[in-house]
Amino acid sequence: MIHKKRLSLFLVMIMLAAFSLAACSSGNEGKGATSASSGEGSEGDVLEPITITYFSADSNANWANMQDAVGKKLTEKTGVTIQAEFAVDGSNQKLPLMVARGEYPDLVFAKGDANLFVDSGAFIDLTDLIEEHAPNLKKLYGDYMNRLKWNNEDESIYVLPTLNAVDHQQLDAGGNFHIQHEVLKELGYPEIKTVKDFEKALEDYYEKYPTIDGQPTIPLTLNADGWRFMISVTDAAVIATGLSGDGEYYIDPETYEAKLHYRRPEDKEYFRWLNHLNATGLLDKETFVQKTDQYEAKIASGRVLGVIDADWGFGNPTNALRTAGKENRTYARFPIQLDETTKDASFQDAGYAAGWGVGITTSAKDPVRIIKFLDYLASEEGQVLMNWGIEGEHYQVVDGKRVIPEDVQDRKVNDNANFTKESGIGLYNSLFPRYGDGVMDSTGNYYTTNFPEQIKANYTPSAKETLKAYGAEMWKDLWPKSEEFPQKPWGAAYLISPPVDSNITITYKRVEEIVRKRIPEIILADPSQFDTLYDQFIQDLNNAGAEKMEREYSELVRDRVKLWNN
Repeated sequence: MIHKKRLSLFLVMIMLAAFSLAACSSGNEGKGATSASSGEGSEGDVLEPITITYFSADSNANWANMQDAVGKKLTEKTGVTIQAEFAVDGSNQKLPLMVARGEYPDLVFAKGDANLFVDSGAFIDLTDLIEEHAPNLKKLYGDYMNRLKWNNEDESIYVLPTLNAVDHQQLDAGGNFHIQHEVLKELGYPEIKTVKDFEKALEDYYEKYPTIDGQPTIPLTLNADGWRFMISVTDAAVIATGLSGDGEYYIDPETYEAKLHYRRPEDKEYFRWLNHLNATGLLDKETFVQKTDQYEAKIASGRVLGVIDADWGFGNPTNALRTAGKENRTYARFPIQLDETTKDASFQDAGYAAGWGVGITTSAKDPVRIIKFLDYLASEEGQVLMNWGIEGEHYQVVDGKRVIPEDVQDRKVNDNANFTKESGIGLYNSLFPRYGDGVMDSTGNYYTTNFPEQIKANYTPSAKETLKAYGAEMWKDLWPKSEEFPQKPWGAAYLISPPVDSNITITYKRVEEIVRKRIPEIILADPSQFDTLYDQFIQDLNNAGAEKMEREYSELVRDRVKLWNN
């Protein structure tokens, strides 16, 4: 196997300069595992206790140091305790510092920056460990093992994909455009297909109810704080113009040519619409200065009529609304498009996209024990534990089927944050390899609790009323079906990590700075200045080297297609 170690001190310093390291210099730096014995890690073994250190570039507000019910059971079964650290609000600022120091925790989830660890030799090759010690992982990834290879030149496996679950079926729609059930009910459930329909509903309700519970009504707000800017502000331009998400790029399905999606005329028209909303007073004036906690507090107050965001981007305030007895102020979701010439492609099949996941670092003292722990989590017993909890406490088996008691289900729906912290159900899923929704185990039960019958049971009364009004049983029923679109042979482009010493990495930092600065200026400008400012924005991107970056990224896409489809 080829091990790249091309990361020079100069490049590390570039990466360090790109982030605000002063803000993340505090906190625990990961040390190696503290076990004195490797143990065996197979089911049924008597295992010595071991602490595995873990860092995630994602945030996790519900982490309870494995003192939840599932966490305690995992430790009982495996002898493993996870000492975890999570980035504040999903920031990746600490990763370059780790690489510069050469000090790592045992496990790292680096999101899109795994290349930092691979190129510096910090991640070990997992190929032989999987082959010798991890039958459940081999079964889990199955036919997709080829997609775990790093690239065409280096076929090592450095990362076990965790962001995307294996064989996951999108059983319901998360949506990007959300509007309160109460708004729709008040307006008689109007047609909501285009951004103009969405806008009119917000405007009509706002005119009738300028205040809610004594506070000013906010027709629409976005979350532009940090990396969430891409989810709430810019990704929607792609989804609303008939494409499925590929990060910052549009990929030509015939030539695999990559182009920054901002340089499409369709994106420009979407941002023109946001500019119009701002000019008419429908867009929250604090959109581009508020922090995530302020954004969530507004939604939790019940006075935000519409949100453009992924559903998971405001799950906490949604749960707060339910707990406060304001479930009518939670949100319906629709496949809204800029106009009726396109259709929402959210369900376009990307195959198993592999990509972002967890790697074992060179600081790990006992990689065999760690891979066996991960293998247990990938086992049927481990998957059921992480997804369903403990039999007799969180679920029962009735006539061979796992069933969630009503009181447990009520807490999952109406007190989700506290329930997750106490139970640990679902808390470990995004950290480790897993099967996706719709996959059945050997007993004929689903691995996850997210299947059609359970999804419907989770809907609030207002959601059920809204769905009935629109002639649907599930949100997914409102969306175009997967078979209406061709499969993407490159998976999801945002999961393709360029080498850290490439022109792409350096140029992208400049591009990102331009986008984060110019898009808010364009949206907040007087409409008469929109075209001039947008043209200048595109020129700024070109001056920063965007066109060369696009050509180089196109080659990475073509390489990915070759690797995955040979």
